[in-house]
Parts: sequence; C-alpha cells; structure tokens
Amino acid sequence: MLRSFFQLQIKAFDYLDSHWEGSTVSKVISNIVLGFFLFGLLLGLLNYLGFWVYNALFSPFFAIELAFNVLLIFEVLGLIFLIPKSVADSVGKQFEIISLVLLRDAFKEFGHYLESVNWELEFVMELLPIISDAFGAILIFFITGIFYKNQRHLRITQSHEEQKGFIGIKKLLSIYLTISFFGLGVYDVISTYQTHQFIYSIKLFYTLLIFTDVFILLFSLRYTTKYFNLFRYSSFALATIFLRLTLSAPAYYNVGLAIIAGLMVLGVTAIYNMLLNKVPELEKIEKISS
Repeated sequence: MLRSFFQLQIKAFDYLDSHWEGSTVSKVISNIVLGFFLFGLLLGLLNYLGFWVYNALFSPFFAIELAFNVLLIFEVLGLIFLIPKSVADSVGKQFEIISLVLLRDAFKEFGHYLESVNWELEFVMELLPIISDAFGAILIFFITGIFYKNQRHLRITQSHEEQKGFIGIKKLLSIYLTISFFGLGVYDVISTYQTHQFIYSIKLFYTLLIFTDVFILLFSLRYTTKYFNLFRYSSFALATIFLRLTLSAPAYYNVGLAIIAGLMVLGVTAIYNMLLNKVPELEKIEKISS
C-alpha cells in the first residue's frame, strides 16, 4: 500500500516534469512575469499620483522588484525539478537564484534614490552596497558558468534498478519540497496582507534544501562509500549552507559568502575531475545524472 502511494507521487512528479520542460510553459512563465511587471508599474503610477495608500511599500522600482520576485518563484520550481536529474546541476541552480536575488536587491535599493540625488560623499558611500550586490551577481554568474562547464555526471549506483530507486527517492523529495514551497508561498501572501510588508520565506526554503542535500548524501551511502564521492556531496550541502547564510548576511558579507561558496564548489569540482582521471575504471561508468 505504501509503495503504491509513493509510486503515485513519482508518477505525479513525472507528469509535472514533462510539462515543465515544454516550450508552452516557458511562454506562460514569461507572460506571467510580464503581467506582474505591468501590474507593478500601474501600482507605482497610482502611488506617484497619490491614489495609493501604501506609499512606503511601492517605490518607483517596485515593478522590477515584483517581477524579479515572481521570476524567482519559477526559478525555485526549476531547481526542484532539477534535483532528481542531477544534484550537481541543482547546486548550480542555487547559485543562479542567489545571483538573481542580488540583482533584485540592487534594483530595490536604486528605487530609493530616484527622486532626489545629491552627489556628495555620503550618497556615494550609500551606493557602495548596491554596487557590491551588482558586481557580486556578475561574479556569481561567472562562477556558475565555469561550474556547469566543468561538471561531470557519473552514476554512483551499480545497476539500473539501483539507479531507478535513487532517482525515485529524489523525485519524492522534490514533491515534498514543492508542497513545502507552495505552503510557504501561501504564508507569505497572508503575512503580506496582514502587515503590508513583503515577507520572503526563501531563507526557510534554503534551510529545507540543506536538509535535502544531507538526506541525499546519507542515502547515497547505500550505493557508494568512495571518499571522493562522499566529499563531493558533502561539499554541495556545505555550499547550500553558505548560500543560506548569504540570504541573511548584511551588505558585502552576503556577496563574500556567495563567492566563497562558489569558489569552494569550483575547487571541489576540479579536484573531483582530477581524481576521476587518476582512476581509469571510473571512466567506464555510463554518463548519466549523479
């Protein structure tokens, strides 16, 4: 009975995943993000004309912030769908999300300076955190590209049945993450309505990702106990912890933590690839998602 219940969830994931990869969904996502952007522009205009009561909430750059927030929702969903296919690629997706968060924060802060700009030293100093976020996003973008380019996907299981079971477990985790993510979204909407302030639970979601990474690491012990495989998975979990801290850290520290996490996974990837070249029998393993 329990096995059938799990199989039903896996089939539900496969159905959603097959539609997520389609071009139709990409167009729908684009239309939704654009719709929220235009809606934000309308609210910003009403605020500027004095027809809106929440003046502090809707800054001139509110439309961009709103569009980025909606885009981040779909990026997180894309991350969830990536987990069963490749843990490494899902880590890369986490860095993509962090870079978008940094860009969003930069746009958000720019909105505070559009009405009155006084080019004195104090104003220039206030711009430094914005510049830090912007260039930090560029560096994370660069690191992510190198990470993807050098990634090698080798299976750790010994048979097709083991691989199917490992992927099935990751699909179940993705289903539960999806449910949790939408639950957090409902909480954010209710909190925003009650407090008139945007509440983002992406920090809590990244905490869930940490436990997910650790679970995958521990479950992978069923298939391999090779040191370099275990270290690789452990480093991915540690990178997620650094990225989680990035979301709570103040200016400069957030960028520093994200870059440290990026350099760490790049270093682990380089060492892992070098070890694979030193162990010829591993080169014969079929190239599929890790």
